[in-house]
Amino acid sequence: MSATAQAAQASKFNLGDLVKNSSATDWRPLNPENTLYLELPKGRVVIELAPDFSPNHAQNIKALVREGYFDGLAIVRSQENYVAQWADPDEKRKVKTAKRKLDGEFTVKYASNLPFTRLPDVDGYAPQAGHANGFPAGRDPKAGTAWLAHCYATVGVARGTEANSGDGTSLYVVTGHAPRQLDRNITVVGRVMQGMELLTTLPRGTGPLGFYEKADERTPIKAMKVAVDVPEAERSKLEIIRTDTVTFKSIVDAQRNRGGDWYKVPAGHIDLCNVPLPVRPQK
Repeated sequence: MSATAQAAQASKFNLGDLVKNSSATDWRPLNPENTLYLELPKGRVVIELAPDFSPNHAQNIKALVREGYFDGLAIVRSQENYVAQWADPDEKRKVKTAKRKLDGEFTVKYASNLPFTRLPDVDGYAPQAGHANGFPAGRDPKAGTAWLAHCYATVGVARGTEANSGDGTSLYVVTGHAPRQLDRNITVVGRVMQGMELLTTLPRGTGPLGFYEKADERTPIKAMKVAVDVPEAERSKLEIIRTDTVTFKSIVDAQRNRGGDWYKVPAGHIDLCNVPLPVRPQK
């Protein structure tokens, strides 16, 4: 099929129709053992961890959460078109059971059992770009490595200059244009699945890099919990589109070749971070 014919075929569908007509098997529920709830005064932020890519940090972050490390801390930074970050603003909070130093998990060795649905388009930051179990990812076949990409809503581990200086006690989420230059330089641990509006609407910090200069500017963290530790009736039961399905391929094709009356020129291309990853209440 020619590129023109593919564009015409894809333009017959749109994201809403494809989601509406999807089957139950096109979706997977979030794993409560790998889902975090960041409880803020205005609501809940739901984060899914990606232990296939950062197993040691995922385990350490859950240990921090379970010992109550984040409870009562704050969002300390909101930088325009970049990130929001939470941590101990006074850097005095003691760690009880979690580790204080971890080697960076910037990439992982990939094998045939590590899922990867490749996009058809070139990517300036990775030899191959695609999705791994719902997470935007890059892959280098020659090096045999894979990694999660810094797209909007990505959650990463803040660190200093040393590669092993990020332990999960300070986390950030991408709230602006995808800073893909950070790929393979910082440990990515997951992605926000619900509640991004609670982070993107935060007042911007007035200090360097968007840090808040006064305590009353910060947004307090009421609590942070692992979903499996929360009573089932109080959980946010969500499911995400599976990225290894025909439906997801159709979504990508439709977004690459948007049609209808409004679009006059289909792009025939899509950037990794522009691929929609629908999330909905679990059915």
